[in-house]
Amino acid sequence: MQTILGANGIIGEELARELRKKYTSKIKLVGRNPEKVNPDDELFKANLLDLKSVIEALQDTDIAYLTVGLPYDSEIWLRDWQIVLRNAIAACKINKCKLVYFDNTYAYPQDSSIQIEKTPLTSEGKKGRGKKLAADLLLQAIANKEIEAVICRAPEFYGPGKTKGLTNTMVFENLRQHKEPKVFLKDNVLRTLIFTPDASKAMALIGNTPDAYGQTWHLPCDDNRLTYKHFFLEIEKQLGRPVAYTVLSSFVLKIGAYFNKNLKETQELLPRYKIENIFDSAKFKNRFPDFKVTTYQEGIKIILKDFDIK
Repeated sequence: MQTILGANGIIGEELARELRKKYTSKIKLVGRNPEKVNPDDELFKANLLDLKSVIEALQDTDIAYLTVGLPYDSEIWLRDWQIVLRNAIAACKINKCKLVYFDNTYAYPQDSSIQIEKTPLTSEGKKGRGKKLAADLLLQAIANKEIEAVICRAPEFYGPGKTKGLTNTMVFENLRQHKEPKVFLKDNVLRTLIFTPDASKAMALIGNTPDAYGQTWHLPCDDNRLTYKHFFLEIEKQLGRPVAYTVLSSFVLKIGAYFNKNLKETQELLPRYKIENIFDSAKFKNRFPDFKVTTYQEGIKIILKDFDIK
């Protein structure tokens, strides 16, 4: 049995499809209100902040994947990520199962250094500190040989379906609603984005590779990074028409944060939009050379079609 904790976000859904396709027919989806992805999925209602619930959810599990998302709120992240990780670690120990933790880059420093698996977790923002405390709990459990576990880390998402992420929200959702797309701060610095189906496929592969455990992996991204300016040139090329967009200044974003909670919660990440964001996934590509990474051009084409943008 392979179990997905927090199964109904886009990563959990794509993961369930990939596991069923390549690795196992025994899949358990866990969440507050889980829904089947594959016809034969097993469903289990649980609150991941409640240890007893998590222990029960992981019964008869060989590999657990932690893909849960928390409300986009700094105080919640600072408080609850530690609880979620502590419960997952304890439940895996009791049920003698492996743990695959899907993490993001919030804990990395907000500078232009190339992000690798050994980049120190030194973010000073509340969300970053919340993610660091959670990752440290798991790294300590791995070091102490309490459980077999692995960290899979990904940068900002873009992708089809209900993918969430600033690029999806500000660019593709606006295009779908016939609104002008927007980007933060600069359109001439390189960005690293991960295509959500790639993230889930890579995580399934790592979870089912015994010698991948006990370490951190950056999930694979296209190395031919684009600036937002080039991103829009590709969108224009595929749509066959011009696409106007707005670059939001720091002043506009600061004013907007007073009136929009989501913008306020995004302030912590803004320094990363002023500089080139280089997330390196060479370790994964060297270990799994046959894995096909979706190019940005392919990814944009898939999203435009999925969102019916013309």
